[in-house]
Amino acid sequence: MAYGYSAAGGDIGTALVVPGPGLLNAAAAVGTAYSASVPMLLISGQIERDFIGKDEGRLHEMVDQLDVIKTVTKWAHRILDPSELPAAVREAFFQMQSGRTLPVEIEIPPETLEEEAEIDLLEPVSHLQVSPNETAVAAGAAELVGAKEPLIWAGEGSLSSGGGAAMIRLAEYLQAPVVCAREAKGAISDRHYLAMGVPNWLSDPLDDLIDRADVVLAVGASLARSQIRSMQRVVLIDVDVCQSDDRISAEIIGDVGIGLEALDLAVRQSTPPRPSRSDSLEALRSARYDPSTQLEPQGSFVRAIRSAMPDDGILVEGVTQLGYYSRPFYRVYESGTYISSSYFGNLGYAYPTALGAKVARPDKAVVAISGDGGFLFNSQELATAVKYGINAVVVVFNDNAFGNVYRDQALKFEGRTIGSDLYNPDFMKLAEAYGARGILARGPEALEKALREALGIAAPTLIEVPVGMMPIPF
Repeated sequence: MAYGYSAAGGDIGTALVVPGPGLLNAAAAVGTAYSASVPMLLISGQIERDFIGKDEGRLHEMVDQLDVIKTVTKWAHRILDPSELPAAVREAFFQMQSGRTLPVEIEIPPETLEEEAEIDLLEPVSHLQVSPNETAVAAGAAELVGAKEPLIWAGEGSLSSGGGAAMIRLAEYLQAPVVCAREAKGAISDRHYLAMGVPNWLSDPLDDLIDRADVVLAVGASLARSQIRSMQRVVLIDVDVCQSDDRISAEIIGDVGIGLEALDLAVRQSTPPRPSRSDSLEALRSARYDPSTQLEPQGSFVRAIRSAMPDDGILVEGVTQLGYYSRPFYRVYESGTYISSSYFGNLGYAYPTALGAKVARPDKAVVAISGDGGFLFNSQELATAVKYGINAVVVVFNDNAFGNVYRDQALKFEGRTIGSDLYNPDFMKLAEAYGARGILARGPEALEKALREALGIAAPTLIEVPVGMMPIPF
């Protein structure tokens, strides 16, 4: 929920947990925030001060707890004296919001929580935006101006600091198509003729477009996880010096929004605007979104969800068949309206994340896509939704299996499966037991109707969609 709250734009989501198992349970969410570059604050307990690190079997004890959580945080700190609290909290918020935005953790033993001290509350440290080096900007502009077919690869960093608007202006001036990582869906509206979306794993009309690009502007993107080709030159703009890659021909380090503004100005001063490519790019977009070329039933279900959702509705992509397929084919029209677990691939995260997003944006439609297996990781959060009136919708595609795993086992191992089929509850009775609404929807048309109905009613809703084994989306 804290991750969803932050990811949906609700300032800083904060979670409070006990030490040991509480911190380890929360670590999955913190790792998700880290992978998606989303700031959140975890405050954890600790065992008694005199026993930390001694491995004596105290309640909730974990040796080297701080070192464990450091693997999925930007900064982690232990407070042993209450006088340290103001400086530690200020530093935590500075770390979260400066440079690459990432989660942080503070841990506090029980005695420290009980003690009193005279303290001075500190003013927040202002996040100073870093302007890029002028020489680097000039080098990047020269690469783009000299490119025959420039391409923009948008990563999660393109959503920060007003970067999206500046990126679109530059793309229009250069007539550079924009390809997105799934974390960046919404950085440019999928209605824009330059918006190419997220590349599909199967044969995709985007492959040729990407192949032809001679210079790629990578905006806040991980080059290791992009589909940029080995022979292409890369102009990288990012807030951190964190990537080493032989393809980088110009590296612009600084605030992404400021860097894009400076790059846009330098390009405009060097070359006239390029002629529109709208006709050819619209033809390509029509080809890749053509329903007749998409997998079924995934394509019809994704289109049904998009049709029922308002433009500013928030979709949380679960780690499931329809979640995978939504990455390339669910169209996003506004920034911050598509939430994924990034490369962490966190099964079970979708529904509680959607609850946090709904708390952050109570006026927006919020929908989680989940499989039955993933939903059962956190189905008890129906109680949270009902208790607090958090009116998010979860769509559970029920194939009575961990469907992706079951299909791969069945197809690759001559029908032998293990541990991937499920014995599920009656989801309609489960929703009723918690006091939530349950709707059974058989097929895409029924799903669209049920989702429209659910979004028009102020109540937590579970929509169950029975499905069979689906074709491989990868």
